[in-house]
Amino acid sequence: AVEFVESGGGSVKVGGSLRLSCIITGYPWTDRICMAWARQAPGKKFELVARLGDDGSTRYGDFVAGRFTISKDNAKNTLFLQMNSLKPEDTAMYYCLAERNCYSDPTNYDYWGQGTQVTVST
Repeated sequence: AVEFVESGGGSVKVGGSLRLSCIITGYPWTDRICMAWARQAPGKKFELVARLGDDGSTRYGDFVAGRFTISKDNAKNTLFLQMNSLKPEDTAMYYCLAERNCYSDPTNYDYWGQGTQVTVST
């Protein structure tokens, strides 16, 4: 079974930074994997924050605007999201995702972590 251990969420002031981490183990694919971060703010739909393909390709949501960086440590099966210049509108539950292929719609990912809350205040 695919297992996720997410960490790094918390409360920060506007302009602050956070680094989310997600250890992903037990995924069934041996040829490739796409890892991603999605978020959901209260009353809003899920949106893809960033995705990282097995070939190293990345894609970010338009709202990221150069503020976030997705990366991974293959040796530790860990996905990261470095978030800088945080804004109040970044407040959401952030989820780690995994799927064999990369998709722009987070609902196409079958495997989700438990989520970690990010709160940005003024």
